[in-house]
Amino acid sequence: MKFFFVLLLLISSFNALAVEVVIHNLSSLSSNAQNTVSIWVNQSVEKTQNTLGPLKQTTLPIYLKPQYFAFEPVPWATVKRNNPDGLELHIDRYASLNAFTKDWTLYHELSHLYLPLLPYSGFWLSEGFASYMQNVIMRDSGIITQPQFVQRLNAGFDRARLQTKTKTKTQPLNKLSADMWKQRAQQRVYWTGAAFFAQADLELQKQGLSVAGIIKQYQVCCRPARSSAKTFIKELDKLSGSSVFTTLYAKYNTRTDFPDISKEQLNTL
Repeated sequence: MKFFFVLLLLISSFNALAVEVVIHNLSSLSSNAQNTVSIWVNQSVEKTQNTLGPLKQTTLPIYLKPQYFAFEPVPWATVKRNNPDGLELHIDRYASLNAFTKDWTLYHELSHLYLPLLPYSGFWLSEGFASYMQNVIMRDSGIITQPQFVQRLNAGFDRARLQTKTKTKTQPLNKLSADMWKQRAQQRVYWTGAAFFAQADLELQKQGLSVAGIIKQYQVCCRPARSSAKTFIKELDKLSGSSVFTTLYAKYNTRTDFPDISKEQLNTL
């Protein structure tokens, strides 16, 4: 029998909007593990909303798939697009709260919920946003330090550079994005997309703005369930009062190389 654990997270900003988190299959865990997972999910949603603002949806279903044997706290997870959107989490049923908290996966998947479902050719944007934001959220909430933030982004960029040079160098990013699972090109797709948002943040800083701040506004005014990549990008430009996103999109969407972003630049983010 499924057990439904309901948790209200009251966020002070935006008139204390609340998201109701419903955790399915929690009763399959021991009482101690139930408490651990509940606290972890609670805190992760709160940390994510502290950076990106309240989710547009008022209910967030979490579908647990506890594992008896796992080599990491969250071996696999995915977004379940529905009404409302939810997350499926495959977890180590024996992981500690500290191990769950330091794992990046839930922050990554929660970040996906701030963007609409994009077509396959635009998955580099959605996966790039989640890959970038998982580190921003963890840095903002003190889980990782600024040097660790820079190191993690740079390591992801290095993996993408290598895959770009050795495996996918002749393929435009948007074409590869639609075929990344077959070609096992996730490193290039995810981290080139992350570089897009890091570069957008670097440009927005000049105006006293940030990607996270623009996404907060996007949640309130404009986020649909589905969108084309171009429409999504145009909305972000409208909100930022700039052409930052459109200009970068034109460079990234069909690029066959990896951009140059230094550690020094990342350290200013």
